[in-house]
Amino acid sequence: MPELPEVETICRLLRQGSNNHPTLTGMRIRSADLLWERTLAEPTPLEFQHRLPGQQILDINRRGKFLVFRLTDDHLILHLRMSGDLVIEPQEAPIPAHHRLILYLQGEPLRLAFNDTRKFGRVWLTAHPNQVLGRLGPEPLEPSFTADHLYQRLQRTRRQIKPLLLDQSFLAGLGNIYTDEALHLAKIHPLTPANLINPERAEQLWSAIRHVLQEGIRRNGASIDWVYRGGDFQNYFRVYQRTGQPCPECGALIERTLVGQRGTHCCPVCQSLPALNLRKE
Repeated sequence: MPELPEVETICRLLRQGSNNHPTLTGMRIRSADLLWERTLAEPTPLEFQHRLPGQQILDINRRGKFLVFRLTDDHLILHLRMSGDLVIEPQEAPIPAHHRLILYLQGEPLRLAFNDTRKFGRVWLTAHPNQVLGRLGPEPLEPSFTADHLYQRLQRTRRQIKPLLLDQSFLAGLGNIYTDEALHLAKIHPLTPANLINPERAEQLWSAIRHVLQEGIRRNGASIDWVYRGGDFQNYFRVYQRTGQPCPECGALIERTLVGQRGTHCCPVCQSLPALNLRKE
């Protein structure tokens, strides 16, 4: 599933443009072709087809793992889920089998297509974006998200740290890949109870989260377990999908286990629970 760095990469490409296509900011949507109705979470297909045409794309941003198009009257919000992707292509090109929604752009020979092989992705058209995004936790790369802020939030729960970091209402944007990478960098075992992490360790975790996300963005995300194109962060994984390979810190073999029903990768030495001084002083 694409996580914060992958979604941020798509957001920047759509907003800034590239050598292959112009920016979408400022363009108007001429019409929409909803090819699979269940892709649309809100409103009804009939209302969607009525409200969307003619609206201008004023800005494109990201909130957690959501892409947010600010339009003239509404917000178009997309969640890519397991296999979603956004493709800018010539409007006369043959329509691939897994396109679920196509937006035709006014005055341009282009279309924006939502391609989703597994059909888990969802789209909302709403005048009230907080109804979709309001339950998300803080953005981990925002200046307002400090190490102390993270520590205070950790003290409120006894949940294991990995499932907690995957909870989008606790922190927006992290998924399986970047959580494993951050916990290894911070030398914290995935099963550690959150409220037992002391201020020093919380600051290390805060720094690790920001580091792996920024590095992921710098490398245009990871091209693994998804149709996403172009990222190479997978070539720099510390532990994720490196089961049986040596830890880059100590040389011990990376282990894989299940935590909260999610495949989890960690170093048995660097992230050993007994080896960590986790209790508050």
